[in-house]
Amino acid sequence: MYVWIKALHVIAVISWMAGMLYLPRLFVYHCEAEKGSPQSETFKVMERRLLKAIINPAMIVTWLAGLYLVWAGGWYLAPWFHAKFLLVLIMSAVHGFFARWVKDFAADHNQRSQRFYRIINEVPTVLMIGIVILVIVKPF
Repeated sequence: MYVWIKALHVIAVISWMAGMLYLPRLFVYHCEAEKGSPQSETFKVMERRLLKAIINPAMIVTWLAGLYLVWAGGWYLAPWFHAKFLLVLIMSAVHGFFARWVKDFAADHNQRSQRFYRIINEVPTVLMIGIVILVIVKPF
């Protein structure tokens, strides 16, 4: 059963990261759209659907499968896992910020620039690189 849960975990992580990398790009393009325009309304739908249909469920499955793997594999004692867990917590916080910004855009209350979203778009990438290195290399 462990390897099947591991496969599910990897699939969920890929889905979560795809959404986490795409959503801030939508924010960048949404900044260019005039409030109330058909383009802005389309971005609102895209952002909401991406968050609700892909990112949120993928994060939940990632967490549930990951917690099972940690428990079943006894990884909770490994120092590399503690570092990975911290990065996953930070990724989850970033997810929360993204969800808040989807609500801000939906209410036409975005206060941030394209530049901000271009920079923030790199945060999930950096976290993902750290997480993958910790899981594969297990440096400590």
